[in-house]
Formats: sequence, structure tokens, C-alpha cells
Amino acid sequence: MRQGLSAYIAVTAAYWAFMLTDGALRMLVLLHFHSLGFSPVQLAYLFVLYEVAGVITNLCAGWIAARFGLTSTLYAGLGLQVIALLALTQLDPGWTIAASVTFVMLVQGASGVAKDLAKMSSKSAVKLLAPDTKDGLFRWVALLTGSKNAIKGFGFLLGAALLATLGFVAAILSMAAILALILAAVALKMPGGLPRGRKDAKISEVFSTNSNINWLSLARIFLFGARDVWFVVGIPIYFYAVLSDGTEAGNRAAFFAIGTFMAGWIILYGIVQANAPRLLRAKTRSMAEITGLARHWAAALSVIPAGLALLSWLAGAPAPWLTVTLVLGLLAFGALFAVNSALHSYLILGFTTGDRVTMDVGFYYMANAAGRLLGTLFSGVSYQIGGLPLCLGTAAAMVAISALAARKLKPVETDSPQK
Repeated sequence: MRQGLSAYIAVTAAYWAFMLTDGALRMLVLLHFHSLGFSPVQLAYLFVLYEVAGVITNLCAGWIAARFGLTSTLYAGLGLQVIALLALTQLDPGWTIAASVTFVMLVQGASGVAKDLAKMSSKSAVKLLAPDTKDGLFRWVALLTGSKNAIKGFGFLLGAALLATLGFVAAILSMAAILALILAAVALKMPGGLPRGRKDAKISEVFSTNSNINWLSLARIFLFGARDVWFVVGIPIYFYAVLSDGTEAGNRAAFFAIGTFMAGWIILYGIVQANAPRLLRAKTRSMAEITGLARHWAAALSVIPAGLALLSWLAGAPAPWLTVTLVLGLLAFGALFAVNSALHSYLILGFTTGDRVTMDVGFYYMANAAGRLLGTLFSGVSYQIGGLPLCLGTAAAMVAISALAARKLKPVETDSPQK
């Protein structure tokens, strides 16, 4: 147990470091290029390859980890993120918009590969290291995922603050240096406890024949699509339009305000997610009961974006009362979203087995990345076509589809899935 706990702490620390820079980088790129005059669709394009890379990476990463070991994929993810950060500093302000978009898309694609290598490695490790107590797996995965999201929230705030104080290039160089140091420290201190891989692992094993895993993956696509359809472009650009007066000081104030909201949203999401086992009384519930909960929570979530879409449509134009309502409503959305996400993260590890964990987790997070890709594309397009009401209405429709997919999950009676 002590060795497993040490390995869990090392994996969590590495994942925290990665997600801090990932959140900061996203905010830096979004705000920097919006201030340069990029349209909502062009901003969405900057993140498209990031999500496409995530889909492909997760499909292959499970097999790579099964063949070469989880520590190899974890180190590869951290190292590739350092390279991506350094590459982004080579962006030339004199390039055309087309050249800038293409370059940033490629760098973001590398960052997407890095993130999903690190994510798959960390989440798979929890399945193998968690204690066999009744709620041990749920507690450990909720703690890892919840704390990761809180750290990513601080990353959003960090990115906005660094952009406003240091500027684009200096901010990225400082993040690359810190992440490189953490990678070196984790590589030197990583204890044993994680599998080294097996040479007979086949790429075809990635595709699951477990119907629960397939339905859960479909529900995950639309759950995360529903978040990113307003989170990636819509809300940040709406708030920028409301808060910025066009001056340099006004732009900086808007950067801080947007970064603070995005950070606060992610931090709230992470706190609720980390506490989901206690909120759902997981210690007293069977696996079958928790599966049933996943079928109901998504339906409750769809009400919030639908209501906010209606209010923003009725308002017609930005107004102080609407901005306050949006902030409160989206925070409520974040809390309910966190419970749904925590249930999914537990169920994927509960439905899989130790010999297939990297394959099934990789397939599931491929679906997660596909949802983010779908949300990213619709975020820019829906905001440009129909503004905030269409963004939020699309989110409501996606949550409804996620709820329908979750209803197909079948109860699993075992409380201690095979490791």
C-alpha cells in the first residue's frame, strides 16, 4: 500500500504540473489572439488540431502504454509539452493570419498529444494503485481528477496574469522552464508500482466489446461537447465585449476578469468533483446504484444551459443583469457538470479490468477528446451565427443527448472490479 501511495502521489504531482501549464497556455492563446483581432471561428481553429490530436492519441495511447509501460507515456507527455511551449515562442508577429493560425494549430496539436498521453497514464495508474476498499477507487479517481481541474483553473488565472504582466513570449518561456524542472524531479523520484508493459499487446485490443464502456464513451462525447461549446470561445468573447473599453488598460482589466471567471469555474468544478464520492454517499452505495445515478444527473444538468439560452435570447443585447445571471448560472452548471464527470471517471475504471485498463481508458478519453473537438468547432461557429443564445442552446441539446446515452448503461453488481 505504501509503495502504491507513493506512486500515486508522484503521478498526481506530474499531472498537476502538466495541467497548470495546459490551462495557462489555453488562456494565453485565446486572449492573445483575440486581442490581435482574430474572429470567433479563427479562434476555434487554433484549438481544433489540439482536440483532433487528442482523439488520435487516446486511441493509440492505451496500446502504447500497454506495450511500453505507463511511466514511459507519462514522461513522453510532459516532455512533449515542454517542446510545444518552446516552439510557440517562435511565432512571428509579422506572419499573415493564415500562417499564424496554421503554426499555432500545429503547436497546439503537439500539446494535445502531450496532454492526452499524460492524462491516460495518470487515470490508468489510479485503477492499478487504488486500495480495494468499497469506495477506494471512487475516492482516488475523484481526488486525482478534481484536484487536476482545480489546478487547471489556477492555470487559467496564471495564463491571464502572465499575459498581462510579462507578455506572450516571456510567459511561455517561464512555463516551459518550470515544467522541465518538474519533469526531471519526477523522473528521478518516481517509485515502482506501475506496470512496465507487455510486448504482445495488439492495437486491435483498443476497441472495446463491453457495451457499458461504449455507451459511457458516447455519453462522454456529448457531456464535454456541451461544456466546450460555450467555454472555449463563446463566454470568453462575450465577457471581453462586455468588459473591455478598447484601451490597453481596459484590455488588461478584461483579461484579468475573464481569467478569474474561467479559473473560478474550473476550480469550483474541481472541488465538487473531488468531493463527489462524499456528496453521492459512494461508501454506502453499490456499483449498480452508482451506475443508476449516472443515468439521472445528466438530465438535471440540461435544464441550466436551456434556461440561460432563453434568458440571453430574451435580453437581446448584453446587460448587467444578464452578465450576473450568466456567471451564477454557469457556476451552477459547473457544480452539476462536476458530479456527472466524476461519475463517468469512476465508471470507466469500474467497468474495465486490470488487463484492459489502458486500452479502455484510452478509448474512453478518445471519446472525451472527440467531445471537446465537437464543442470547440460548434463554439466558434454557433457564436458567430447566433451569438450566446445559440451557444448555450447547443450546449443544452448536447447534454440531453448525453443523458439519453447514459440511460443505456446496465447495472454492474460487483463492488470490487477485478484489478
